[in-house]
Amino acid sequence: MNNLLRLIGRRLLVLPIMVLGVAFLVFFLMSFSKIDPAYSALGEGASEEALEAYRQAMGLNDPWLAQFWNFLVNFVQGDLGTYGANQASVAERVGEAFPITMQLTFLGLIIAVILAFVFGVIAALYRDKWPDKIIRVFSIAFIATPSFWLAVLMILAFSVNMPLLPASGALPAFSEDPAGWLARMALPAIALGVPVAGSLTRVIRTSMVEELDKDYVRTAIGAGIPKRVVVSRNVLRNALISPVTVLGLRIGYLMGGAVVIEVIFNMRGMGMAILEGVQQNYPLLVQGVVLVVALAFIVVNIVVDMLYVLINPRIREV
Repeated sequence: MNNLLRLIGRRLLVLPIMVLGVAFLVFFLMSFSKIDPAYSALGEGASEEALEAYRQAMGLNDPWLAQFWNFLVNFVQGDLGTYGANQASVAERVGEAFPITMQLTFLGLIIAVILAFVFGVIAALYRDKWPDKIIRVFSIAFIATPSFWLAVLMILAFSVNMPLLPASGALPAFSEDPAGWLARMALPAIALGVPVAGSLTRVIRTSMVEELDKDYVRTAIGAGIPKRVVVSRNVLRNALISPVTVLGLRIGYLMGGAVVIEVIFNMRGMGMAILEGVQQNYPLLVQGVVLVVALAFIVVNIVVDMLYVLINPRIREV
């Protein structure tokens, strides 16, 4: 238990450093933007005096490090600034969009994990036989399929030609309308999860094959222990370490892919917020959304690190 607590402590100790690094990088990159926040906020008809007053009030004329420090102080307090002529809150827009993106990301993750686990295990158990060969062909096809292209095909198939599932419209709350929520999320989640399922299937198959070839498996089966018992109790647990490592990186891909998929399916998530910020010249909105997505990716990967301990207690000693 002490080793486990030390592992958690090390991960939490690194978290503020990573958050500071991400905040610095996002702020630094956005400082190169040629868009004047004062012009974006006040509009085309604003006088030069009004623009200068806005810059002075928002600290835009301060030195770069002073602006970054003010940005950090406001960020810690939950203030990401405002955007638009009506001075809408970036934090409120992110608070509206972030749950939609996370719902889409984790539904796509669930689809990817279920498909990859089932097909990866079957391919490993029937290595070099016809089920394995078929699964390998489909996994390569899934990897080669861009999520946005698959999204367009599914819209044509299941929303236009056969109107079975909606491709646009408001997303109902899951607690109020579970069936409506699932119908609205089905197509984007499948488009997001299928490419990840293809790559994860190959990782699970390879890890399972390597584990099945180890001496302890042959010894256990030779001693009369049923193969299904050895696979379920030992092989699966040991073989899942590598896939979980890859899964942590794939979550970042899913978050990035969700940004594109949301635009295709007209979902008011983080992707639509970024598009809105780029199209209407709202750099503070883009900055806030990118920062929150990056921080979510960091936190999720720390949680994945914690899963290592549950899968293999030997990692507690690391």
